[in-house]
This record gives sequence, C-alpha cells and structure tokens, in this order.
Amino acid sequence: MKAEDIKKIALVGAGDMGHGIGEIAAMAGIKVNLYDIKQEFVDKGKSKIKESLEKQVSKQKMTAEDMSKTIGNIQGFVVLKDAVKDVDYTIEAAPEILDLKVKIFKEIDEHAPKHAILASNTSNMSVTKMGAATKRPDKVVGLHFFNPPVMMLLVEVIRGNKTSEETMKASHDLVLKFKNFRGAMVPVRVEKDTPGFIYNRLGAPVGLYVSVLYDRGLVNPEAVDAKIRSIGAPMGPYEIMDYTGLDVNLHGMEYFSETLSPEFKVPNWLKKMNEAGALGKKTGKGIFTWPGGARPTIDISKADPNFDPMDIVCIQINEGTKLLEEGVTKSPAEIDKAVVNGGGSVIGPFTLGKGMGWAKVAERCEAISKKLGIKWFMPTQTLKKGNIQM
Repeated sequence: MKAEDIKKIALVGAGDMGHGIGEIAAMAGIKVNLYDIKQEFVDKGKSKIKESLEKQVSKQKMTAEDMSKTIGNIQGFVVLKDAVKDVDYTIEAAPEILDLKVKIFKEIDEHAPKHAILASNTSNMSVTKMGAATKRPDKVVGLHFFNPPVMMLLVEVIRGNKTSEETMKASHDLVLKFKNFRGAMVPVRVEKDTPGFIYNRLGAPVGLYVSVLYDRGLVNPEAVDAKIRSIGAPMGPYEIMDYTGLDVNLHGMEYFSETLSPEFKVPNWLKKMNEAGALGKKTGKGIFTWPGGARPTIDISKADPNFDPMDIVCIQINEGTKLLEEGVTKSPAEIDKAVVNGGGSVIGPFTLGKGMGWAKVAERCEAISKKLGIKWFMPTQTLKKGNIQM
C-alpha cells in the first residue's frame, strides 16, 4: 500500500490525542471514523474539533467552507468493528497501558480489511508486542504524534521487529500529507523498536539528571529554569516536568528503570509529590505553583550562574550516540530533526556538539557521571572516538 491509497482512517480513541490526530487527517481531506467506547466521549471529541476549527476561522487562518469540509470528513462510532471495517489505516490512541493496547490491536485485526495498516500513537510502548497480537505484524507500525497534534510538528514513525518497509514508507508518506496549524508535519523514522524511541529517549537521561540534582539539593528549580529561559528556551526542565505532569514523569522513570537501567529509579522528591497529589499544572501545584492553570512566574534575574545548559546538550548527544550504535536511527541529522521539531529547540544537540568538539562533549559527560555516581552518563565509545558523521 502507498500513502495515496489511504482514503479513510479510523481513530481508535477520541481523547485529546485521538481527536487531535483525527482533526489533522480530516483537514488533509481524508475520511475519519472517530471511535470511542461511549457516545459522550465521541461527542466530546467532535465538539473539541469544532471548537479548534472555529478558532482558526475567527483568526482568519481558515475559511468557514474549509471548516465545514473538515467536519464533514468525520463520522463518530461506538462499535469498534463498525469503525474499522472499511478503512485503509487505523490509529490507536488509547491510554499508555500495554495490555489495553494489545487487546485493542487484537480486536482491530479481526475486523479491519486485510490490506489495512494498524498504527499506534504510543510514546513508549512496544510496537513489536502490539504487532504480535495480530495476524499482520508486517502491517503494524508506531505513529507517535506529540501533544497537541494540531500544534506539534514531529511524528515518529516506528518500526516494530516485523514491520515491513512498505508499511514504514506508506506511514512516513502519509504524515507528509498532513499539515497542522503551525505548518507541515515532520516525520522521523525510528528503525528499531526501543524504549522512548528518539525524542523521549533523549529526554530520559535529561530527566534523570535534573531529578537527581533536585533530589540531592544541588540546585534550585527556579534558578535552573531561569538560566534556561535566559538563553531563549520557552521552558526550563522543571517547568516542563510540571507541565507534562509529575505522575507522567514518575511512570516514565519507572518504565525506563525497568527497560534501560535501574539507575532511572524514581527519586524521593518525585515520590513524595505524587503521594501528596501535587502533580503540577493539572493540580495547580507541583514543583511550581500554577495559579488557575496559568504558567508559573520564573524570575530571570535568579538565573543560576553555575548551571551550564551545555551539560544537558552533552547528555542528549551521548544518548543519541547510543541510538546510533543500536541502529535505532541512521544519522545524527534525524536526531537533530526530532529534537528541533518535537520541542522548542532552534538547533539540534549534534549540531551544537560538533561546534563544541566531540572530545569536550565526552569529557563533560564523564565529569557528570563521576560527580553524580551514575554510570549511565559515561560517554559511549562512539562519542569518545569522535566517530560521528554529520
């Protein structure tokens, strides 16, 4: 199958990610079957899409006619077999619970046409295990959109152990047909099913680093975020943790401690905040206070003069070389593309590291590792040898 053969898509899950992806697909002229387990969930998803499109019309970024066409491309369903029986492509957007996803894939496989590709919008879960639940593992792929899909450009296209090249190419090219309210979507190929894929895998050791610094009382979160904001970044690492949810961060660290290294164990401060229900923006208080959901006030004048943002970049580069060694991606350029389009970075870590010099990046990683007593930060052989082709 080729991308141009995909005329109708089923979105399995009408929550924030599901209806957001459905909106983008419908804007591209593709018919969308939006499914969820209850009519109220489907109706809420369709209502959110309508509100989103109306905002664009009010800003004169979309015509009323285009909005009407987009809404007309979406049909709601509460019976899964009816939603998937005549589609060319399905995208599962259920909660990040592997057992649930495996169950959904098994059911989709029973009712979707034999030619249909089955994708999962997962940020961490094993695409290979989902594929194994079907009779078409060659047609199962990961399609990781970022939240919110109508604003974030990056989409990771993830190969499971048995995903065919035809499925990878069709999925990659399908993403190229999508545009959201910021511009054309940017697909990045992930050639091996690995925890965190590319973007979240690079974020894992950064999360470990800032969590350990905070846990040991070595930094003040506001001072670190002020330093990061002072160099032009839209958010610092601690505000990002609050924004995504400290419960999400806790589950992420648990997952990486099981799949990557026990060194990713959840720190005490994060456990205590979760136990207290202080989860960040969603509860109004976490590391910072979010008055009425509004962003916390970060005093730039309090920027920590001893915190060097290049430490974070060096950690990302080192993790990126692990992905290169493992065959998760074929080039540093793809990693840079993922970081730039998945977050607010203007320049990717490898581009920055090349200017710094690979030997200095390796030295910095080794110093961080020895200072904190965490082996995961030790430089790879690829980094130490400077064997990186940009």
